[in-house]
Amino acid sequence: MTTGAASPFTGRLGFGARPALVVVDMVRAYTEPRFALYAGAHVDGVVASIVALLDAARTARIPVVFTGVRYEPGGADGGVFFRKVPPLELFVGESEAGELVDALERRPQEPLLLKQYPSAFFGTSLNDRLRADAIDTVILAGVSTSGCVRASATDAMQLGYVPIVVREAVGDRGQAAHDANLFDIDAKIGDVVALADVLAHLASCGR
Repeated sequence: MTTGAASPFTGRLGFGARPALVVVDMVRAYTEPRFALYAGAHVDGVVASIVALLDAARTARIPVVFTGVRYEPGGADGGVFFRKVPPLELFVGESEAGELVDALERRPQEPLLLKQYPSAFFGTSLNDRLRADAIDTVILAGVSTSGCVRASATDAMQLGYVPIVVREAVGDRGQAAHDANLFDIDAKIGDVVALADVLAHLASCGR
């Protein structure tokens, strides 16, 4: 929505020199109807888009990192977040709900970082791993746009990385929340970029 004046939120960051792909919480809980966190039609195309990203990232030999969620019994390690969102009980222990979607085919050299809060950075080794590889750009995919993806993009920006959120490779339980958060991320946090443009950039990295 505009008010007649030009928007001040027009900045673009672009890709840095050393990207990494971070796939956020792309687990069965969001893709299978039997689970309370199932996101329905809103994530139907997300998995296929992430598979395309993974193929491109692996061909370009850039780092790939996955995140998942796991809590100890009772959820004390999840604090207020665990109390606020009762379906997080799905992620207590080594649950089926917390397993990565099979189509992602995680490789042995691709770490899976287990977290208890929304951001992929909070309480994990992600920042240390990216710093060790001199990464300057974090390409983000996964779920949910309004929750863990946005939190991860915000922390990436605050830690000095360029956040690139791949439009077709993120999803949410509702279209309105998805669209509003992509709008805000693109305005204030990072760049929201079409899948085709990210794939083209990754292809250039592999040359």
